[in-house]
Amino acid sequence: ETIVCAGAMIVPLAAKHEVGIRPVDSEHSAIWQALGTADHRDLNRLILTASGGPFRDTPARELPYVSPGQALAHPTWSMGGKITIDSATLMNKGLEVIEAHWLFNMPFDKIDVVVHPLSVIHSLIEFADCSQVAQLGLPDMRLPIQYALTWPNHLPAPFERLSLSDVSTL
Repeated sequence: ETIVCAGAMIVPLAAKHEVGIRPVDSEHSAIWQALGTADHRDLNRLILTASGGPFRDTPARELPYVSPGQALAHPTWSMGGKITIDSATLMNKGLEVIEAHWLFNMPFDKIDVVVHPLSVIHSLIEFADCSQVAQLGLPDMRLPIQYALTWPNHLPAPFERLSLSDVSTL
């Protein structure tokens, strides 16, 4: 994670050279899209979502006995081995909080994480008036990657779209 390791160097350099950083991670892309042209001074907090991984319903007393195979069985995302393990342990979410801090110049105490098992709400922003704006989509990394590559346009996507009528609850 370049931003996690070197955000203190990269973000000021990007600002100095007047270049934007386009996030490709779904949570950060969601925040970026939700922010639009909003005034950052009106923000109360950023809310990153987490599926909770394969162990979200596992009692804490059983966690020492889970296997790597169980950790690799992510309930909603299809990912490589390392990121799946990082997701199962929530290590990845910690890295995403650091990344959000650097990308959006938000203090750590204004970045929250909530568990959302369906993984269709990718992140939210909350304004000072307590209203919230969210970005929704199926758990598919192709969408945030496509948006980063085609920004500022939202081009037609050649993959399945989210249907709220097919989702029983959010």
